[in-house]
Amino acid sequence: MNKTVGVVGLGIMGSAMAHHLLRAGFRVVGYDISKQAAEAFIAAGGDAVGAPCDVADRAPVVILSLPSPEALANVVDGSTGLLQSKSSNLIVIETSTLSIDAKQRALDLLSPRGVHLLDCPLSGTGSQARNKDLVVFASGNETAFRSCNLIFDAMSRRQVYLGAFGNGTIMKLLANHLVTIHNVAAGEAMALGQKAGLDPQLIYDALTDSAGSSRMFQVRGPLMVSGRYDDATAKVTTILKDINIISEFARGLDTPMPLFAAASQYYFAAVGQGRGDQDCAAVCAVSETFAGIRRN
Repeated sequence: MNKTVGVVGLGIMGSAMAHHLLRAGFRVVGYDISKQAAEAFIAAGGDAVGAPCDVADRAPVVILSLPSPEALANVVDGSTGLLQSKSSNLIVIETSTLSIDAKQRALDLLSPRGVHLLDCPLSGTGSQARNKDLVVFASGNETAFRSCNLIFDAMSRRQVYLGAFGNGTIMKLLANHLVTIHNVAAGEAMALGQKAGLDPQLIYDALTDSAGSSRMFQVRGPLMVSGRYDDATAKVTTILKDINIISEFARGLDTPMPLFAAASQYYFAAVGQGRGDQDCAAVCAVSETFAGIRRN
């Protein structure tokens, strides 16, 4: 197997995946529109290039970690996009949380060129990505997926193959639906316990390994204990982007989700309180505000 992997998008998730691939002995070629992200990638041992097509020219497998449908469209079909590459038999692993329609458009452009596009969104926060605690929801060509086993093993703890292209995104939307609610539930429990006179650290220590715990309580509970949210692994604004995608998906299937809708309001409230760029654990601070709790 060629031990060169490309990564386009070197933000929180992309840089973490690149780091693990480098540690596993892969040569990693990367691109990011941000000069700062590219410089950090170089400092970590990566080889930065000037465009997505340059990544594809040098790596037979390219991982995409992108913030928006517009970014995906530009990376695929822009003037320096993947379609401008001279590479043949390219495999592209699309890990972003985007709509199925956006990914299908990319598939429709890349497939006629012989490119295998895999829909492989990731379940996990930025801190989990740094700890190689990600789950890959993989879909698309199974042969192409199996050929990338060593790559997936290097950057994640578990991979689930889900069949036809797009199923990965559907599963990711289900996961983020639960994350949205569990995160708010954790914040409300923290606020209620404090209102009753309990110390936040005591609440976390007692509940984190109890029947009432959740992965979000375990991962974001320490931020809620400290009351410090500026070191974001998933910003409130990012969660709101995902909330919009999930809501549109459910609306298209005529599926009511009242619990999800109620939980979503906490993230809008967080933005209203000036917390949009903070970690989404800041919904705990929203609950505290609602309850009239003031931290010392």
